Amino acid sequence: MNEILMEVTGMTCGSCVRHVTSALKAVDGVEDVAVDLASGRVAVRGRPGTEPDRLASAVADAGYPARVVDGAASSSAAPARRSGGCCCS
Repeated sequence: MNEILMEVTGMTCGSCVRHVTSALKAVDGVEDVAVDLASGRVAVRGRPGTEPDRLASAVADAGYPARVVDGAASSSAAPARRSGGCCCS
């Protein structure tokens, strides 16, 4: 199982954590997601071949800018693609 570390900005509450977790678990190959709200770090565990760019895009589509910082050949960055993000902002 691979582990990919990401930095996600814009998360401010438990609802944000649920949105990011759901977006990542919907990506094919993802088996587990651990979000640290305080640091903005997200550890994603998945089958070999899980594409880091797809993870960053999934989080961005959910409204949170994301950057892969570990576990990938490149550091991918994806800006948020929808307005809003957190429901409590």
